[in-house]
Amino acid sequence: MRSGNEPVTARSPLRLRFWLSLWGLVWAVAGTAAFSLVGRPGWAVACGVLAVLAAVDLAVVLHHIHQGPHYQPGPDVPPYEPPHGR
Repeated sequence: MRSGNEPVTARSPLRLRFWLSLWGLVWAVAGTAAFSLVGRPGWAVACGVLAVLAAVDLAVVLHHIHQGPHYQPGPDVPPYEPPHGR
C-alpha cells in the first residue's frame, strides 16, 4: 500500500540492520585480534574503533526492537501519517 508520503513515513529494517551490525562486529573483533597478533598496532586500533561503533549500533538497534511495534511494525500495520507541523 503506497500513500505517496513514503519518505516521511519510512521505516528502518531493524532486523537486517541487526544482522549487519553483528556481522561487522564479528569481523572487526577478528581483525583487531589478527592485527594485534601480527604486530600491526595501527590497523588493530582501526579495527577496534570499528568494533566499538558496531557494538554501539547493535545496542541502539536492540533498544529499538525491544520498544515494540512502533519501531518494528509488521505487515498488517499501515504506514504512519506524516506530522502536520511541517
